[in-house]
Amino acid sequence: MTFTAREREAMRLICDTFAPGDGAGVPAASEVGAVDLALRVAAANPRAPEVRQLRLLLRAWDTRPLALALTGRAQRFSQLDQAGRERFLLALSDSGSAPKRALFGALKGAALLPYYLKGGPAVWDPMGYPGPLGPTDAVPTLALAPLRASTDADLTCDVVVVGSGAGGGTAAGVLAAAGLDVVVLEAGDYHDERHFDGGEETGFLTLYALAPQATAEGQIGLLAGRGLGGGTVVNYTTSFRTPDHVRQEWAGLGAKQFAGEEYGAALDAVCARLGVNTDHDRAAPRDAILERGATKLGWSSEAMPRNVIGCDQGIECGRCGMGCRLGAKQSVTKTWLVDAADAGARIYTGVTVRRVTQANGRATGVEAVSAEGHRVTVRSRAVVAAAGAIQTPALLQRSGLRNPNVGSHLRLHPATAVWGLMDEVVEPWVGAMQSRYVNTLTDLDDGYGVLFETAPLTPGFGSGFVSWRGADAFRRQMNELRDSLGVAVILRDRDSVGTVRTGRDGEPVVRYRLSGYDAEHLVQGLVGGARIAEAAGARRITTSHHRTVGYEPGVRGSLETFEQDIRAEGLDPGRLALAALHIMGSARMGGSPATSATDPDGQTWDLPGLYVADASCFPMSSGVNPMISIEAIAYMNATRLADRLA
Repeated sequence: MTFTAREREAMRLICDTFAPGDGAGVPAASEVGAVDLALRVAAANPRAPEVRQLRLLLRAWDTRPLALALTGRAQRFSQLDQAGRERFLLALSDSGSAPKRALFGALKGAALLPYYLKGGPAVWDPMGYPGPLGPTDAVPTLALAPLRASTDADLTCDVVVVGSGAGGGTAAGVLAAAGLDVVVLEAGDYHDERHFDGGEETGFLTLYALAPQATAEGQIGLLAGRGLGGGTVVNYTTSFRTPDHVRQEWAGLGAKQFAGEEYGAALDAVCARLGVNTDHDRAAPRDAILERGATKLGWSSEAMPRNVIGCDQGIECGRCGMGCRLGAKQSVTKTWLVDAADAGARIYTGVTVRRVTQANGRATGVEAVSAEGHRVTVRSRAVVAAAGAIQTPALLQRSGLRNPNVGSHLRLHPATAVWGLMDEVVEPWVGAMQSRYVNTLTDLDDGYGVLFETAPLTPGFGSGFVSWRGADAFRRQMNELRDSLGVAVILRDRDSVGTVRTGRDGEPVVRYRLSGYDAEHLVQGLVGGARIAEAAGARRITTSHHRTVGYEPGVRGSLETFEQDIRAEGLDPGRLALAALHIMGSARMGGSPATSATDPDGQTWDLPGLYVADASCFPMSSGVNPMISIEAIAYMNATRLADRLA
């Protein structure tokens, strides 16, 4: 796609307002290539209506009518000075209109994420960030040799698995080991240690899904892995078993095996195959501070179970969200997919499945298209949908399933950050991805609450959680990241009416709103995160609200005024930076088609022979990082399917 000169100029004006440089060596966004990257990411959106909306906005951006509509003042954006353009943008951020606030959030992300991804030494040096590590010198032994559909293809197998992440990779390994003929279709590409350079730009563009990037109303950013191995290639190696009280709750919705030995054995098998351990639990600087604060409060801080072997727990590990250059992370490309390939499974990359075929009331295979435009048809005895909790319900809907639970009951574990500015160097991009957690507030009410962790925050990803109140102030805060503790607040959401629905183009649209119940827990989580940061010695504590909410212990404000300010500012869409890295529940398992999309075997109620084996299956949110739960469900469902087909 080619953007016009007018559209490009509008994007340049926006990017250079958010990041104008300082006139003394720090470059503007347009000088580091951020505009080109922003438009490249926008063009990758498969939803043509959203791309058209962006182009219309850019064409109208530098006009008086749009300025009047957005800010109440009919002044062209290009005729304003930097201060005037900042006031223009802040008028959107502070608006009483949720769509205007959402527009501000989208523009902020579109400008600042590319800027800090590409920045270079002039941007990174003042932050103390050393930039990409570069390609590894080691030449790894290829674990997999996936196929490409270079021509139209008609394939036949026992089971076709759609997706190759935590769910699809595990299911493929189990099914192939059972002697079944398995074909795996992955829309993304295969990347391994040869391709990982520890850089945000490379990692973001090759290993993450570029769309959808946010829920439709703009409340929550969405982050999901893409490529062979899915999210297991980029996730933080955090390997929690499904908590017992969650298993009981899930079983109560009809899939009774969640509370029994069958699911327990699946958890055991997954943890064994991934090598889950606590031997790689050396605390990163940020985790040591988290633990220090929790200990002073009398709260427990536990070592994080992780699926790694030979992790350095240092510089390399802190960049593992862009792919593990050491090969220490036991993703499904190192485990289950290798098992599948060794047992004869055929693994294809660059193939997007559009619909499940059916005849005589049963699933008979899939129709797909390759990245090069070739038709791929697979005929099979069963289909396993494991494309993730956004793409799986979209596939089911495109395939004609009408059960209203398909695409409903979406859960996201909305996450945000509490920042604590420390009198010590933190370097949040160094150390084990996650080596400590604090679960004191996970049961605020009936098993629902918040989990505290940290995350390896590099500049690009970190920028999304830093409030922008003007370019100079934002740059100062970004330069303080080196000395900042980011307490991740992860909400176990109970009441979401989140949905995934396909548009006319067949692409998924995600909608989500926090309930009052969940919002109250998030407020308590923000206050709890501040308590940890204050106990650890932070001298300034802030949230990720777009309008600054914070205090300075013993100097200005208090924990009490902090909570009052959070409640006054609120958690409505566009008020607070929220992200979802755990996307679950949109084709949930249960005991009845009235309340669930799939039966206790993971088979869809609507179409026999079509199974689901990914985070879509979760009956409710897990309350912990979901990778082990996803793989255990896939292991269990695939084992049942293998027994049935045998």
